[in-house]
Amino acid sequence: MLIGIPRESKAGETLVAATAKTASQLAQLGYDVVVETGAGEAADQLDSAYADAGVRVGSSDDVWAADIVIKVNAPTDEEVGRLLSGATIVSMMAPARSPELVQRLSEAGVTALAMDAVPRISRAQSMDVLSSMANVAGYRAVVEAAHEFGRMFTGQVTAAGKIPPARVFVVGAGVAGLAAIGAASAMGAIVRAFDVRPEVAEQVESMGADFVVVDMEQEVSSDGYAKEMTAEQEAATAAMYDEEARNADIVITTALIPGRPAPKLITEETIRGMRGGSVIVDMAAANGGNAALTETDQRIVTDNGVTILGYTDLAGRLAAQTSQLYGTNIVNLFKLLTPEKDGRLTLDMNDVVQRGITVAHGGESMWPPPAVQVSAAPQQTPAAAVREEAPAKEPMSPAKKVGLVLGAIGLFWLVNALAPTPDLRNHFMVLMLSIVIGYYVIGKVAHALHTPLMSVTNAISGVVVVGALLQLSSHDALIQGLATVAVLLASINIFGGFAVTRRMLGMFSKEA
Repeated sequence: MLIGIPRESKAGETLVAATAKTASQLAQLGYDVVVETGAGEAADQLDSAYADAGVRVGSSDDVWAADIVIKVNAPTDEEVGRLLSGATIVSMMAPARSPELVQRLSEAGVTALAMDAVPRISRAQSMDVLSSMANVAGYRAVVEAAHEFGRMFTGQVTAAGKIPPARVFVVGAGVAGLAAIGAASAMGAIVRAFDVRPEVAEQVESMGADFVVVDMEQEVSSDGYAKEMTAEQEAATAAMYDEEARNADIVITTALIPGRPAPKLITEETIRGMRGGSVIVDMAAANGGNAALTETDQRIVTDNGVTILGYTDLAGRLAAQTSQLYGTNIVNLFKLLTPEKDGRLTLDMNDVVQRGITVAHGGESMWPPPAVQVSAAPQQTPAAAVREEAPAKEPMSPAKKVGLVLGAIGLFWLVNALAPTPDLRNHFMVLMLSIVIGYYVIGKVAHALHTPLMSVTNAISGVVVVGALLQLSSHDALIQGLATVAVLLASINIFGGFAVTRRMLGMFSKEA
């Protein structure tokens, strides 16, 4: 089958659906691939690069006559009309917000696969273009904010005075939000973030930001996306948004609800109360924006000096890398659709991933797909169920404890009675006391701390080695043998302990 990669028709678009590398990977799956002349120029993918990769470069007619057409943006009505009957179109389509497009594709009798409808399940992560593009966009949002802010992010103490660090507030801790948090933290800013999903707090903190906690009822998400807030939640967060935005130098908003307009979180009153020179980057501008004054694809400056960026092409401003990521997502999808690697697209409607992205097929609308229920947090097992499945271990009875104590006393008396010398009895006494003390000291330490205790056990083993070496001078063959074994075992523990500790420390060291 022939795959066509056209030049994007959207004004100002810099992305291309396949780079020279990913186009050649599609060819390795058995497909013939043709790329429209000049399709990748804005993404640093020249026609010569495709030719060097063994990919054919052709005209627009060659591309639209293909069995499969792969794009970045949704096809226009004109482009849908150019598709062959029974052809397959693969692109981002926003089908939940584009019912007219879904209807048009169905009437055209083509198979339409929406790359922005990939279910958020583990095995589909490599095909998730929203995550790939959001990751780049989140990073770029910080770069754009830094340019507009015009000051350093990191704090410094100089001979000329102290420079405070920039304060960044990120709304939403999805892929884009986490990317923005990581970039801002790496640049030295003080970062605070909020998300209505409580399960992302640990991820936010791991990226170096403080998670803002609001006293309200928060539910664990069932599909990995934030849900629309209730009236009570909106009331609880409104004051927090106002306070955080006014205290911040830069606000980056990423809050989106699938299939719905973006919620308005930063009010006009809040914007009027922000400091002059502050910057808002509204990454939800394509869906209406999270800030009240956001204008799509526009840069505006308010009367009080707050700059609001409503750019929707943040990912496209790093076109070469974004195109490579998008192309890789496409390759991973076609590996799933081409199980035999014979250049034949096979669509399996029993597969939740393939069914989830299918918008139209066989002249019928396939949207919306059946719900795929996933959880972004581990399911909590009720305590009662845990007790039923794994009953608690019964405590030792008093009679059994007394019996064990008496048995130990008897064994201790027997060994002392049979010991041939007083020195051996003294050594045995020390051994018994050491066992008891060691049990209560080491046994009460949490398992998570056992590895850090390796240095302590090394010290103990060192004492054992010294004692065993002293016993090697004994004339008793039995004592010499036991001392030799003690030296050997303690030495293994020492060297092994240092080896493990060295490997653990190596995990935290940065390569030069």
